[in-house]
Amino acid sequence: MPARRLLMRKIRKILRLRHEQGLSHREIAQACAIGPGTVSRYLERAARRGLGWPLPPELDDTGLAARLFPRGAPVHDRARPDCAHIHRELRRDGVTLQLLWEEYLQVHPTGYRYTQFCEIYRQWARRLRPSMRQVHRAGEKTFIDFSGKRPALVDRRTGELRRVELFVAVLGASKLTYAEATDTQQLPDWVDAHVHMVDYFGGATALWIPDQLRSAVTRPCRYEPDVNRTYEDLAAHYGAVVVPARPRKPRDKAAVENSVLVAQRWILARLRDETFFGLGPMNAAIRVLLDALNDRPMKKLGVSRRVLFEQLDRSALRPPPTTRYVLARWKLCRVNMDYHVEVERHLYSVPYQLVREQVEVRYTTNTLEVFHRDKRVASHRRRFDRQSSTVAEHMPSAHRAHAEWTPSRLIRWAEKVGPATGQLVVRILESRPHPEQGYRPCLGIMQLGRRYGNARLEAACARALAFGSCRFLTVRNILTAGQDRLPLEPSAETTPTPTHANIRGADYYAAATTQEDPC
Repeated sequence: MPARRLLMRKIRKILRLRHEQGLSHREIAQACAIGPGTVSRYLERAARRGLGWPLPPELDDTGLAARLFPRGAPVHDRARPDCAHIHRELRRDGVTLQLLWEEYLQVHPTGYRYTQFCEIYRQWARRLRPSMRQVHRAGEKTFIDFSGKRPALVDRRTGELRRVELFVAVLGASKLTYAEATDTQQLPDWVDAHVHMVDYFGGATALWIPDQLRSAVTRPCRYEPDVNRTYEDLAAHYGAVVVPARPRKPRDKAAVENSVLVAQRWILARLRDETFFGLGPMNAAIRVLLDALNDRPMKKLGVSRRVLFEQLDRSALRPPPTTRYVLARWKLCRVNMDYHVEVERHLYSVPYQLVREQVEVRYTTNTLEVFHRDKRVASHRRRFDRQSSTVAEHMPSAHRAHAEWTPSRLIRWAEKVGPATGQLVVRILESRPHPEQGYRPCLGIMQLGRRYGNARLEAACARALAFGSCRFLTVRNILTAGQDRLPLEPSAETTPTPTHANIRGADYYAAATTQEDPC
C-alpha cells in the first residue's frame, strides 16, 4: 500500500540520519517533519529487533514492516464473535459491548481486541434493516400502528365487501407481534385492541409508541402532541406512558413498520382467498397465522420471536392489573347558565358556583363525572333520555326551595289558609298542561299571604273564584284595590236574566231552528 511504503521510507531515513550522520532526535524530527517522540519510538523498536544501519540489502519494505510491526495470530485462527448473540444481549438492561467483549475473551483468550470486536459487530449490524439497528431495552417499548392494507368482510345479504382495519403491535426488544382485525380506527375499537394486545403479551411495556392518528392524539404536533385523554387513561391503567411518534417520521417506529409489512405478507396474503362474514372468524384465522409467525425463526438472528420474548421481554413486562379497563370518554364542556352540562343530549347538574366555567366530563356506560381543575365536583348515573339529572345540593337556595314544591304540598299549604285559597290553587294547577307550570302563580299567591295576611288572602281568593278568574294577577289586584274588604255580591250565575223587549230568549232560537229547511 502507498501509505506503508511511505512509512518504511521514512523509517529508513530516520535510521540513516541517526546511525550514519549522528543527528539528535530533535534534528531528525525536524528533517522528517515528525515529532521527537515518534523518532524515539521508531528507533527503540528497531533496536529491539536488532536493526541498525545499513540495513541488509535483501530486506525490502515488506520484510522491514514484518520485522518492525509483527502481526498477531492470523484472522482465520481467531474465534469470530457471535454477532446475533451480541445484538440480542445488547437489548438487556445494563449490557454493553465492553461487558460482552470481556465475556468473549473468557471463552476465547486469543480472540479479537476490543476495537476490532466492536468493528466486527458494527459491520454486521449495518447489513441489517434500518429498523433493526435500533437497540430497544427489554420491556421498554411497544410500537403500535394500523396496516395500510385492509382485509375485507363479505355482507351475507348483499355480497358486498366491507373493508376493516388491521391493528398491529410489536415489542421493541423481542419483536413479538400482535395483530387483530377491527371494524374502524375509532376510539372504542382502538381501546379494545390495546386491551387484547396486553392480554396476548401477558403485560405492558413502559412506553407505548403509536402513530399520531386521531384516536391517539387530539392535536398533532412534532414536538408536543396532545394525547387523547381516554387513551392516556388506558395507558395509565396498565402502567404505561404514551409517546407518539413524530409525524411523517417512520424511523421513530421502524419496528412496527417492518412488522406491518411482515403481517401483510404473512397474514393478509395467506388469507386473500378466504371468505369471512364476521370479525370473529377472521380474527380466529389471524391468530393461527400470528402464532406461526411468532414461532418462526428469524433469518438474521436465527431464533424466533417467541424465544426472544421468553428470554428478554417476559420478565420485564408490567403485569396487568386485576381490574379490567372500562372505556371512559372525556369531553370539554362549559357550564350553562342553568348550572348544567350537556352530554349526548342529556343535562347533568354541577354546583351553581361553576356557571360559565370550563369543566372536563368523564363518562362511561354507567357513570358520569365532572372535574374542575382536576378535582371531581359532581357525579351522576348515566342516562340516555333528553331530560335532566339535577342534584338539589347543586342548586342555589332559592332554586332549591322552588324545586322542593310539589302539587300536593302547595294544595296542603293553601287549605291551611282557607277553603277558597285551596280551591283556587287546585284550579290553577288543573288549568295548566303540566302542574309545574302552575308552581310560580301558586308561590306568588303564597307571597301575597305573607304581605297582606291569610284572612285578606282568603277573602281575595273567594272573590276571584266568584269572578271566575283563577289567576295570580286577579288576586293581587283585588288585594291592591282593597276589594277583599267589600261584601261579596251574588255571582252572575245566580242573577236572573232581566226581561226586555229586545231580548228574544231561548224559545225564539228553538222555534227558528224547527222552521229551517232540513235540506
